[in-house]
Amino acid sequence: MKNLPLDPQLFTKNRQRFVAKMKPHSIAIVNSNDELPTNGDALFKFKQNSDLYWLTGIDQEDTMVVLYPDNPDPKYREVLVLVRPNELKEKWDGKRLRKEEATAISGMTTIVWLDALDALLQQWVHEAENVYLNSNENNRKSNYVPVRDYRYAAEMKERYPLHNFLRAAVIFKELRAVKSPEEIKVMQVAMDITEKAFRRVCGFIKPGVYEHEIQAEIVHEFLRNRSAGEAYGSIIASGDRARTLHYVFNNAECKDGELILMDFGAEYGGYNADLTRTVPVNGKFTPRQRQVYDACLHLHHYAVSILRPGITLAKYHEMMGEEATREFIKLGLLTEADVKNQDPEVPAYRKYLYHGISHHLGVDVHDLAPSFLQPIPEGAVLTIEPGIYIEEEQMGIRIENNYWITANGNVDLMKNIPITADEIEALMK
Repeated sequence: MKNLPLDPQLFTKNRQRFVAKMKPHSIAIVNSNDELPTNGDALFKFKQNSDLYWLTGIDQEDTMVVLYPDNPDPKYREVLVLVRPNELKEKWDGKRLRKEEATAISGMTTIVWLDALDALLQQWVHEAENVYLNSNENNRKSNYVPVRDYRYAAEMKERYPLHNFLRAAVIFKELRAVKSPEEIKVMQVAMDITEKAFRRVCGFIKPGVYEHEIQAEIVHEFLRNRSAGEAYGSIIASGDRARTLHYVFNNAECKDGELILMDFGAEYGGYNADLTRTVPVNGKFTPRQRQVYDACLHLHHYAVSILRPGITLAKYHEMMGEEATREFIKLGLLTEADVKNQDPEVPAYRKYLYHGISHHLGVDVHDLAPSFLQPIPEGAVLTIEPGIYIEEEQMGIRIENNYWITANGNVDLMKNIPITADEIEALMK
């Protein structure tokens, strides 16, 4: 990774939080992700399993972590498993972690090579009553590829059929939703790098530039500030393309009089930022563009005022829909009759705002979190990103910042990034 070394206490505390939730006489085993093929003999860029990274900070393939707090031998109560360095592989693919390097990153002092694990693990599992295994239980998951987590679970159940197997994902969902101060410190660096990229592109945008040129400026600024790169594929959508939520082509010319919606964020130290700003290509909002922009900004501020620990995302989105309806009537997009005659299952405002307002953010851009109907916990980090999309006017506007939800109010992690129409126009001069 390109980032400066992180404080290993971040990962040590994460493990302590996880172990505190385990049942007595239990062992937890978490695997790294697979290396996945593209075509021929090529591989996709490796992406670490988010749960394993959250526990260890290790970004290397063929890694495992074993947590067994009741192990009679204190040395093996937390074990980091690494692939043994191989001279030939390192000549081709680069250096792999040595034990002392892995300890400096993770704070774990017991390192076992992967090819020596089986004999140790068999004894530990025999002594334990419960085995926590991992799985991807992100509620947004939309594929069922038999990845390593599921293959390993099937193997363990076949090998140890009389043990009680438990879902580690239940614990991860609860804990990863609540960010520690150490995690916020790393996330703030990702936010600050994202701010630098936004300020850079606001001085670059003008009629005639192409969307991909703007993306190139963003990525350049990310990399020169030690970011690992884009937290997700940047959305650079000018004109009517801004109404496509996950627009990925980024190949059109930005024209005079258009708005351009930019949704991007830096990854730093394994944690992510997620910013959206909508700016005028020529540096000046038209009266109508400013009217709609200000309405979207009002919805953003309203969301900040109601998003608090204890509210459910379901109730929060219900209240946001009611406020959006009032704003859309003011904008002339809806009439009182439209609202009176609307289908309650498909409210009228959904024609102009057809996505959710917030999602959890952290090691994953759409981070693990409680369900839609469970209260938002204190310490969560969420995006706030209302949008207004008007087909008849070929206009799409979205405004997004990231907030740490605390008992004393929401902390705007992007408070230094210009957000009002006046601030954006001044910056683009």
